[in-house]
Amino acid sequence: MPLRVILAGYNVDLDALKEYKSRNVLLTPELISAAYARISRSPKSVDTLRANARHEVAKARKSNRNIIFEMGHHSVAEHAVFNFDILGISRKAIEEFEKFRLCSYTEKSQRYVTLKGDYVVPKELKDKELRKEFRETVHLQNEIYSRLFEKIKTYNFSRFPQLVKDTKDRRLLENLAKEDARYILSLATQTQVGATINARNLELMIRRFASHKLAEMRDLGKQLFNCVKRISPSIILFYAANDYDAKTYSEIDKHVCQMDIRKTAKSTVEVKLIEYTPDGDDRILAALLFRTSGKDYAQGLRVVRHMSQKEKLTLFKKACAHLELYDVVLREFEYADLTYALVVSAGCFGQLKRHRIASSVWSEYDPSLGVTIPESVKAVGETKRFLEIVEQVNRTYYKIEKCLPGVGSYILTNAHRRRVLMKVNLRELYHISRLREDPTAQWDIRNIAHKMSALAKKAMPVTAMLLGCKSDYPKIYKKLYGHYPRVKTVPVP
Repeated sequence: MPLRVILAGYNVDLDALKEYKSRNVLLTPELISAAYARISRSPKSVDTLRANARHEVAKARKSNRNIIFEMGHHSVAEHAVFNFDILGISRKAIEEFEKFRLCSYTEKSQRYVTLKGDYVVPKELKDKELRKEFRETVHLQNEIYSRLFEKIKTYNFSRFPQLVKDTKDRRLLENLAKEDARYILSLATQTQVGATINARNLELMIRRFASHKLAEMRDLGKQLFNCVKRISPSIILFYAANDYDAKTYSEIDKHVCQMDIRKTAKSTVEVKLIEYTPDGDDRILAALLFRTSGKDYAQGLRVVRHMSQKEKLTLFKKACAHLELYDVVLREFEYADLTYALVVSAGCFGQLKRHRIASSVWSEYDPSLGVTIPESVKAVGETKRFLEIVEQVNRTYYKIEKCLPGVGSYILTNAHRRRVLMKVNLRELYHISRLREDPTAQWDIRNIAHKMSALAKKAMPVTAMLLGCKSDYPKIYKKLYGHYPRVKTVPVP
């Protein structure tokens, strides 16, 4: 299936929608954007501003351009929102697409859907022999995927025969087989995604993709632009390729090569806490005092630093006494940071990248970092064959990379690893811990999240005490408070 982008929907003025049939009013998200942009400078009521925009579309569009281009108020474009169906996109390209943190994505999961072997052949592969080897390698990966799925599924059924009888439990065992078998699949594997993007972020996305080194990303950018250029010409303005996006990292890369720092030994430790706010506990507690006492922050910090450990713990317990497993910890927990150096598989990274509030940067996949092999693959006696396929994949990768740098990673598997530098505040780590340490989470990211939490508890022994998965939360809470929290449930209507 070739890459396809379909405009699935966009927000419109409800009154324009009501008037559409009788007055043929133009339906475009620009009208709301233009009306809201005028709120700050007009004495008119906002509903009047919307009516004016509906009846004077050309004027509304001109207003948008002036406010965005001349005044630099790009935020008004955030009032225009688009929905896209994106089909036939590779797993490799999805990683680039989902870099944009202020957008919403729902992706076809390789954990729950049995894949049929569809994949993307990079347009850069012009050489017939190289293209043939790429195809043969992917076909081999897909064959092994099917074989692994069947063997692991049979293995899971034999381990838990009591679960096979129930349809829901049987599906769970099948899904566990899918999520482990996928580790041999290539990043060229096709997927699909539904995305919701406001115009400001869409413009940035289109501009970045126009400058991208991969043809698939440039094609994606063109299709996104073609979907909206006639509907919203006044709010998608800066979309052309530029040197900043096209050249910056490549020029840094050339400079780094000259520094000759890449010959140093490579660490493959999965999780390292390389930096953290040294007095993180004190800073979070001081922020709580600032919020509630009327003291300035510096005064609050001095007060906390003179507290005993028992007094600090008491203040922390006050902040979390009513915290249920579904609650978010207080915003004051954002005043302590932790930076992790991670080595994760592509399978794990596919989930880790979803935590977009964190600050994450990553390097390209590197075969020298080895691969992550699921325990189930070992249990069914397929480790040797798995590694044989990985070796063949690596050979194809290096052949492609030699003449087409950056394209070789399409052939790499979900088992291959990359380095990630991830900075989180403690509040975000609580979210990651609740979600990703849970028994329902996938084992690979569960392992990473557990190690992150363990290191955080050593760095911030007071405010990180309640870190842990949602399933264990009652037990964690009881250990600190001596009783279980009272979980309030909302009755189903």
